[in-house]
Amino acid sequence: MDVSLVPADTTEDVRRRGAGLARQVAVLPVGSFEQHGPYLPLATDTLVACAIAREIADAYPVHLLPPVTIGCSHEHADWPGTVSISSVTLHAVVQDVAASLRRSGVEALVLVNGHGGNYVLGNVVQESTARGERMALFPAAEDWEAARQRAGVATSLLTDMHAGEIETSILLHKHPECVRPGYEAADFVADDRRHLLSLGMSAYTDSGVIGRPSLASAEKGRELLAGLVESFGEYVALLTSVTVTVPPQGGERG
Repeated sequence: MDVSLVPADTTEDVRRRGAGLARQVAVLPVGSFEQHGPYLPLATDTLVACAIAREIADAYPVHLLPPVTIGCSHEHADWPGTVSISSVTLHAVVQDVAASLRRSGVEALVLVNGHGGNYVLGNVVQESTARGERMALFPAAEDWEAARQRAGVATSLLTDMHAGEIETSILLHKHPECVRPGYEAADFVADDRRHLLSLGMSAYTDSGVIGRPSLASAEKGRELLAGLVESFGEYVALLTSVTVTVPPQGGERG
């Protein structure tokens, strides 16, 4: 399996894809380089973000960008191998990418975030949309929840915090060669993490794992990605509409 994270498009591919579209949309995977226990790679969040983004690009006429591979992982600093950049730097990188895209005629950008600690991405989207720019952050918690239910993931989003059922399932599906033995017996639950930002991950887990990876499977990974691809259609419709409107809240998902 090809694990390349860099799209192989030529400039002509991009030109053809954008032809005839009222508004073009680019997708930027944003990951991290941080510990994921003894069985998942440091690049897990980047691999997950890229898996989601590539599935999206296969289903919708969007421009797939290469990933941002280092994010804000300061809460994992106690584990060897973890590398972070500041929130200011990540903010600037995303803004620069968005500005460059607009100069080339791509008006809308979706940030596909693979790391929960990249909080600043929400601020980037807030600020950009306030300026009238078209930007979105994907997946939202609701998108993950719909995908979780579709895939039969047993662990809640609260419990499945890090290197658990969801991340392990996606890697078992997309990059099984990157999953090392040991996940089958690595379950650890720490639902009350109210001081995480003050104390870091090491205050809640010795292994670096919070979740139930023993329940992971490649089939769940496949269905998780399929569910997220389905949810993404609403984002495309929103970003390419003539006027950006907020969809009604509280309705049942079809």
